[in-house]
Amino acid sequence: MSTITTDVLVAGAGPTGLAVAAKLAAAGIDVTVIDNQASGDNTSRAAVVHARTLEVLADLGVSARLVEEGIEAPRFTIRDRDKVLVPIRFDDLPSEFPYALMVSQAVTERVLLERLTELGGHVRRPLTLVDLVQDDTGVTATTEDGTEIRARYLVGADGMHSTVRDKSGIGFPGGKYAESFSLADVRIEGDLPHDEVILYFSPEGTLVSAPLPDGSFRFVAPVPEAPEKPDVDYVQGLLDRRGGVKSPAKVTEVLWGSRFRVHHRVADAYRAGRVLIAGDAAHVHSPAGGQGMNTGLQDAVVLGDALVATIARGEDALDDYAARRRPVAEEVIELSDRLTRFGIAQGVRRSVRNLVLSTLARLPRFRRMLAWRLSGLVYRDR
Repeated sequence: MSTITTDVLVAGAGPTGLAVAAKLAAAGIDVTVIDNQASGDNTSRAAVVHARTLEVLADLGVSARLVEEGIEAPRFTIRDRDKVLVPIRFDDLPSEFPYALMVSQAVTERVLLERLTELGGHVRRPLTLVDLVQDDTGVTATTEDGTEIRARYLVGADGMHSTVRDKSGIGFPGGKYAESFSLADVRIEGDLPHDEVILYFSPEGTLVSAPLPDGSFRFVAPVPEAPEKPDVDYVQGLLDRRGGVKSPAKVTEVLWGSRFRVHHRVADAYRAGRVLIAGDAAHVHSPAGGQGMNTGLQDAVVLGDALVATIARGEDALDDYAARRRPVAEEVIELSDRLTRFGIAQGVRRSVRNLVLSTLARLPRFRRMLAWRLSGLVYRDR
C-alpha cells in the first residue's frame, strides 16, 4: 500500500476541481488531484462561460485561451415561439468580457488541465476515493486500490453523487424535477442566430438554442421521458413544437446527444472541519440560464484563495468561503427554477406570463438586472 502526502487533496478533475488545483499550484502550494475516470470527458455538456467567470479566471491565465477557442454571444433572448418577450444584452456590461462565451466544456477542462500542468500539477487517474478520516491536523483519504493520501485539507469536487460530501456527513437536501432533459448538439439548415442564446417558451415546455464554435447548435429541453440518444427526427420535433415558426430550421445531423435528470439541491454546509466541497458536490439545479459550471468555477476561485490565505498566511479564511458561496447557490437555484417553471405555463397563465414579462422588459432596469444576474456580475462583491 502506497502513501502520498500533500497540502491539499482535490477529489474530482472536472472544471471545479481543476480550477481549485490551478489556484493552489499558482501560489506554490502542493496539491494532489485524483479522478475516478481514466481520461477527461470529451463531450460538450456545459457550453457557456459567463462574464464573471471569465473575470475570476483571468488571473490564472485561462480566460484569454478560452476566448480564443469560443464564440461570443452578446445577446440572450427569452421568447414565446416567435414573440420576443425579454431581450437581454451583455455587450454594454462594464466588463472586459461583455458577452456569454460559447465553448464546449471539454475545451474548458482541457484549457484548465493544460494550465495546471504548466504550473507543475497533474491528475492521478483512475483513482477513486472510497473513504476518509480527519483529525486535528489533517485528512487521510483511502482510494479503491488501497492508496492512502494524507492532506492538510481535502476538497470534494466530485460531483452530485460526491463521496467526499457523504463521508463527511454533509446533508444534501432538495428534490428533482419530474421531467428528464434531452440534450443534442446538431447541425442545421436555417437562420438561427450565431451570436445569440435563445430560451423558447411554449405550451409544451422550454427549449434552449445556443450556438457553438464549430457552427453547430446546442438544444436542451425538458421532456417527460428523454431518449438515451436523440436522433434527427426527435430533435426536429422539439424544434418544430417549441422553437420559432416564422423561420423554421431543419436539423440535418445530430453530432452528440444524451439525456439527464436534474435535481435542485444545496448542501447543508460547505465545510466539515478540514473537508470542503464545491461545484456540483455543493449545489445542483436546472440548466436554465447556463449557471451550473459557472457557479462551480466561481466557487473554485474563492475556495482556492481561501486555502492559500489559510495555508500560506496562517489566516482561517475557510468559513468565509462557505459564508460567501452558499447564498449564491441558493440564488442561482431560485433563478434557474423560476425560468424552468415559467416556461411551461399554459392557457391563461401563459397569456398573463407573456404580458407581465413583456411589460417588465420595457424597463431598462429590469433588463439590466437580468443581464447582471445571468452574467454573474451581480456576485462581484461576494
